[in-house]
Amino acid sequence: MNGPRRIGVLGAGSFGTAVAAHLAGAGGHRVRLWARNEELARRLACERENVEYLPGVKLHERLEPTCEMESLLDSDFVLVVVPSHGFRAVLRQFLRFWPEGRPVPVISGTKGIETETLARMSHVAFEEGTAADREVRFAVFSGPTFAAELARNVPSAAVIASEDADFATQVRESFATPQLRLYSSSDVVGVEIGGTTKNVIAIAAGTLSGLGLGHNTLAALITRGLHEITRLGIAYGGQPRTFAGLAGLGDLVLTCTGALSRNRRTGMDLAAGKTLAEITGGTSMVAEGIRNSVAASRLAALRGVEMPITQQMVAVMYEGKDPRRAVEELMTRELKSETEL
Repeated sequence: MNGPRRIGVLGAGSFGTAVAAHLAGAGGHRVRLWARNEELARRLACERENVEYLPGVKLHERLEPTCEMESLLDSDFVLVVVPSHGFRAVLRQFLRFWPEGRPVPVISGTKGIETETLARMSHVAFEEGTAADREVRFAVFSGPTFAAELARNVPSAAVIASEDADFATQVRESFATPQLRLYSSSDVVGVEIGGTTKNVIAIAAGTLSGLGLGHNTLAALITRGLHEITRLGIAYGGQPRTFAGLAGLGDLVLTCTGALSRNRRTGMDLAAGKTLAEITGGTSMVAEGIRNSVAASRLAALRGVEMPITQQMVAVMYEGKDPRRAVEELMTRELKSETEL
């Protein structure tokens, strides 16, 4: 754990605020938190609380809210924590301000894939860096970390993945706190795919809970869901062991079972008969699994990967399929060896 650093966080939603709050408080860093909305930035500065996205968490004095991207240009690290469909636009805007000749230290806290391009956030970062003629040093921050618990300094663990081993180590050593244990990894592909696809399985888990099905069913879903995630990750170059770690199994278990999971709540709403329009229209929070179910399904099709749970959830969410019918079809698929990937 190194001394205080200057850290910029792009995105003042629940997780962006939580990471900023933790790094400023437990980490002792000077943190600037950028909010797109000027009024939100003003309220954060005045009230010292993000009432809309993270109520009940007081912001440390070392955390400075802002709506001016330029104020983050002296950052040692820049975390981008926005929904996956907004990641490209936010990073593109930020890179316009970044000075030439200095590498951009980008850490993605976004768990998702662009639906239109099927690009992971690492691809987006390098594409935008190339377009802006800026060198991007990239890492991804992922793992089982609910925003509300991280912000309240509940002991947690996560992974920092980068193909640049020195950068992964720098981020790990700088961001770790007595309440946040960090591990480093070189498997950016596996960590990004694990963080994306677990949200889809969590929607399925919520659906099962909403239908009143038992623990047997949930355990089976989580286990077979991990198989799907692993199959897809390996098909795109991920390392098998990653999916048994914090960014795979750890994040999957948390999101499938925790009451704070937005994706799990989405599944429960589906089981109650709500439509996607009703679910998404009733909250400002983003359940990434809704969009990413389609992206994951398309990625699977491109490599011939079987993802039956994901495909059933796409049918339930976008085609109006009865969730009970989806469960029945999953249970009556052709029998096979458990160890087949």
